[in-house]
Formats: sequence, C-alpha cells, structure tokens
Amino acid sequence: MSWLTDHPVLFWLGLALALGVVEMATLTFVFLMLMGGALGGALAAGLGLGVVGQVLVAVAVALLLLALVRPVVVRRARSGDATLTGAAALVGRDALVIETVTVTGGRIRLAGEVWSARLAPVPVHDALLPGYGVRVQSIDGATAVVVPTLPEMRTS
Repeated sequence: MSWLTDHPVLFWLGLALALGVVEMATLTFVFLMLMGGALGGALAAGLGLGVVGQVLVAVAVALLLLALVRPVVVRRARSGDATLTGAAALVGRDALVIETVTVTGGRIRLAGEVWSARLAPVPVHDALLPGYGVRVQSIDGATAVVVPTLPEMRTS
C-alpha cells in the first residue's frame, strides 16, 4: 500500500496546512475556505470514508464555505472604519496654548507633544495667551492651525 492510502488524515491535514500558508500570503480568504474543505476531508478520512467520499466531503465543505462564509468575512474585513493616522488624526482635537498664539505663530500642547501653531485666518482674537483652550482646524506642514474654544475651557 502507498503512504497516501495508509495515512489519508495526515494527507488532508498537510493539504490544509499548505492552503493556510498560501492564505497568509494572499489574504483573499479563498484559500482559507479551501483549507476548511481540506479539514472536512480529514474528518471524513478519520470517520473511515473512502477516497471518493473524502473528496466529495472536501469539495462540498469548500463550496459551502466559499458561497456562504467568504462573502460575509470579506464584507466585515473591508467595512471597518478607516482609522485616521498622522496629521489627519489631530484635526478636531483640543489643545492647550503654552506660548502666546497669534496669526503668525505660537506653541500649543497637542496630544502630549509641543506643536507650533497659528490662529486660523479669521481669528476672533488677536492673540491667545498661555492657558487658553484651542481646537485644531487643520495641519499646515508642521504647524497646527487653531481656533479658540469656548472661554470656559481656559485652564491656567
């Protein structure tokens, strides 16, 4: 007898492992579903089904997973909220003036770091003194363009 007919469960498990490795390289969820089919074939082999039965179970499980599970998994994987990073994540955040901020410059503490800042082009104030609360309207290079927040947010 050949090794394949003596160890069908190991064959299916090896195939499942190989398909899992391919899935990690492609991230399409297709090979993950095929891996599920191979695991179904391993289960069929473990239950004593013949080669034809093992193949039929593997194909049926893979097709069911591809038709029913993969679309849901792909939709969930791609529907996640895009997490803002870098400067885009700072827009709209509150900060604290640590050096007087005018339309030409100043410094704020934003997200635990010191940033250069300037007032937005249409400021309500000529200058904001240290301790005033501001909100980041945009990021221009390495400078936060800010607007004052409500006077109640002043902390000093």
